[in-house]
Amino acid sequence: MSKIYGYMRVSSADQREDRQLIDLLQYGIPRDDIYMDKLSGKNFDRPGYQKLRRRLGDGDLLVLKSLDRLGRSYRDILDEWRYLTKKKNVDILILDMPLLDTRRDRDLIGTLITDIVLQLLSYVAEVERSNIRQRQAEGIAAAKQRGVKFGRPALQIPEEFSGVYRAWKAKELTPPQAMERLGLTAGQFYWMARVYASRQSRKDSHLDTSVQDGVK
Repeated sequence: MSKIYGYMRVSSADQREDRQLIDLLQYGIPRDDIYMDKLSGKNFDRPGYQKLRRRLGDGDLLVLKSLDRLGRSYRDILDEWRYLTKKKNVDILILDMPLLDTRRDRDLIGTLITDIVLQLLSYVAEVERSNIRQRQAEGIAAAKQRGVKFGRPALQIPEEFSGVYRAWKAKELTPPQAMERLGLTAGQFYWMARVYASRQSRKDSHLDTSVQDGVK
């Protein structure tokens, strides 16, 4: 007996899937038959989708809110669409694009129209993503030319660090006391200690060389 399944996807864990879920439930799909992934659509190696894929069988219907919920790659979408509809004999319905409904117009012309619409939409979606990436790269390059800094600001060693460091090395202060006095976390404190010790080592090495040159 054929069944109806739903699939929804968001690209990251902090994105909401509410709109997709509402549309799938309103279509009449039981909540237990709706599968979801919170992952990029760059490929089909997604646990939720793979579990659904194994359950889909002859005559079942797969419903998605939009085509890009299936995937992001133009070529991969086409390959997966053909696999589901041709090899597994699964029907697919895209709610946002009623023309993409393999249950209707099963004759040669209907199939041709569906294939053309699918390829066109997949291609346009991929071109738009490429344009977005290019605009982002151009924007970042332009910002760097203006002197905009990206990422976290570099952690600066405070002026009072040297005195606290010497007291810590002399065991006059415990590590927690040294961290508290400087207002640092353990990771920050030990990172600064390594950097400071490295700088002091380079200074001592330079001083030894200067003395030897003066003796000569």
